[in-house]
Amino acid sequence: MDRKKELKQLYKEMKVEAGVYQVRNKQNKKIFVTSTVNLRTLNGKKGGGFPFNKELQKEWLEYGAEEFEFEVLEVLEKKDEPFFDVADALKKLEQKWIEKLQPFGERGYNK
Repeated sequence: MDRKKELKQLYKEMKVEAGVYQVRNKQNKKIFVTSTVNLRTLNGKKGGGFPFNKELQKEWLEYGAEEFEFEVLEVLEKKDEPFFDVADALKKLEQKWIEKLQPFGERGYNK
């Protein structure tokens, strides 16, 4: 197998993990709690900001990307059941963390 095919096969076999993470502003300690179906995409988010959240995006531009840190709060445990709904389970997991951390108002960027 040539190298290109080998890399494609390795990519297909990679385990994709869904989960909940927070973005924390080091300056004012505000946090944003959200989820993703692929935690590997966090590296891409670190450079791009958050255009879907105006307040967070404003402070991202004001303080700079280096003043924000990302932390995975929990990885979703996928169940080996035929009708397991990843999107629904991820939404519930995110809600659990939002209720726990209360990232609203002066404490965070969630609405």
